[in-house]
Amino acid sequence: MAARTAAKSAPEPSPKPASAPTAAPAARRKAGGLFRVGIGGWNFAPWRDNFYPARMPQSRELAYASRHLSAIEINSTYHGTQKRSSFIKWRDETPDNFVFAVKASRFATNRRVLAESAESIERFIDSGIAELGSKLGPLVWQFAPTKQFDAEDFEGFLQLLPASVEGVKLRHVLEVRHDSFMSPDYLKLARKYKAATVFTDSPKFPSMADLTADFVYARLMESSEKLKTGYGPKALDEWAERAQSWAQGAQPADLPVLEDRKPAARKREVFVFFINGAKERAPAAAQALLERLGWTPPADADA
Repeated sequence: MAARTAAKSAPEPSPKPASAPTAAPAARRKAGGLFRVGIGGWNFAPWRDNFYPARMPQSRELAYASRHLSAIEINSTYHGTQKRSSFIKWRDETPDNFVFAVKASRFATNRRVLAESAESIERFIDSGIAELGSKLGPLVWQFAPTKQFDAEDFEGFLQLLPASVEGVKLRHVLEVRHDSFMSPDYLKLARKYKAATVFTDSPKFPSMADLTADFVYARLMESSEKLKTGYGPKALDEWAERAQSWAQGAQPADLPVLEDRKPAARKREVFVFFINGAKERAPAAAQALLERLGWTPPADADA
């Protein structure tokens, strides 16, 4: 597939590609609200060699990362329940217009009967994610590669996902990893419950760009350690074009879909995260893509 071939090109520090287009300040601000591009987590030792300034205290890493990227996917929530005070701290350390995607608890998704996840879902939802307020982005529900699609059970799970918590609206993303989900029946359910489907460029997992919600969520996993930005200039240009196409309500013509269906022509918020692959290159890839999309860091980024 064209997307997978093009994607195998580059993320790292904070390069500024010479080929990146420039944009007027107003356009940059507008782009910053429509495109959310970032990495998974912010504490990763190799980033202290190429992304974070030398000798920067680890306690300052989130503040720095959130001023050089427009989003971060919190992954620690997948492995265990976080404290409410942690969400408050993360919210207060990050600038306005920054967004956290939050990976949902594995105890809700890694189970034989998904429709019996109510208690685990409730525990995660009530853990304090609402403290992020306007900085709360989508919740990502990742399923095991061995989890096969069972329409009745999967709908039972979707019915358990709340629309809001403590007055904060919730958006849900489904990361399905078994080929049985490549089915019109799955797409129908995802659209019924207004849940987005993760698009990935990894050949290891189902890769379908069919839109199932009013926003888009991509997790790019094919970065190369040999490329300074993980993905090469041509691939980054292509991902910028796809992101712009999604944002304007169109469907990128070169991505694989299950259905030949024209999406509703409305603007969408687009989330793109550089995950796995050569993880040490992820910040550079995200910054290079943001540059192409006309985004600039906030004024206090290098303070």
